[in-house]
Amino acid sequence: MQLTEQQVRSLFDQDVQDQSGAKIGSVGQVWATAGQPAWVSVHTGGGQEPMAPLGNAQMQDGRLKIAYDKATVQSAPSVPRGTSTPLNAEQTAQLYAYYRMQERQTPQNREELIRFEERLRVGTESQPAGKAVLRKNVVTEDVHTTVPVEHDEVYVEREPITAADAGNVRGEMGAAEQEMQLRAERPVVAKERVPVERAHLAKNEVVENQPIDEQVRHEEIEANIPEPSRRRR
Repeated sequence: MQLTEQQVRSLFDQDVQDQSGAKIGSVGQVWATAGQPAWVSVHTGGGQEPMAPLGNAQMQDGRLKIAYDKATVQSAPSVPRGTSTPLNAEQTAQLYAYYRMQERQTPQNREELIRFEERLRVGTESQPAGKAVLRKNVVTEDVHTTVPVEHDEVYVEREPITAADAGNVRGEMGAAEQEMQLRAERPVVAKERVPVERAHLAKNEVVENQPIDEQVRHEEIEANIPEPSRRRR
């Protein structure tokens, strides 16, 4: 099975199933041969993790399906849990012999240990952040104003009668009265309802930087090489 780098990254901690779909355990570590992922260790809960080949395995729904039964995988040659030591030639030969596979020949028969690290992918998602409500209420307030009103005022005009005009005046002596209709205005209050304003809810999208603190893991590979065998640079 040819796996992309992304698929290899996704293998870690994924469920491992046998050829019938029964769960064996989860992926512990991945080893490569000639630059290609070739073996996985299967964590089954113990201190040792049996090895399984990737050559004819399949990825189904995020699970790694091995082309062998559960008992075969559980009895396969194993490595200590959490080891980061590359497989040596003897271990590789044992695995090929156990699974009756033809060993892949390379110029140096090189086994590789793939190192991985976690990288933080930061994105955004939309979620409810509350509800805005626009509401109107009736408020009563006192209004003080004035309005001009008119009314009639009565006064008596007196005009002396001269001797020259006395002959033209007619009248009898005795009680008499005169009436005049008076008019007065009073304030009249009426109310009318008039529209004065339109209001509606609107929103703007505001972008702001929000700090994120997270931890990512990475693997480190250490080589323990005897001094006489170390390459001189």
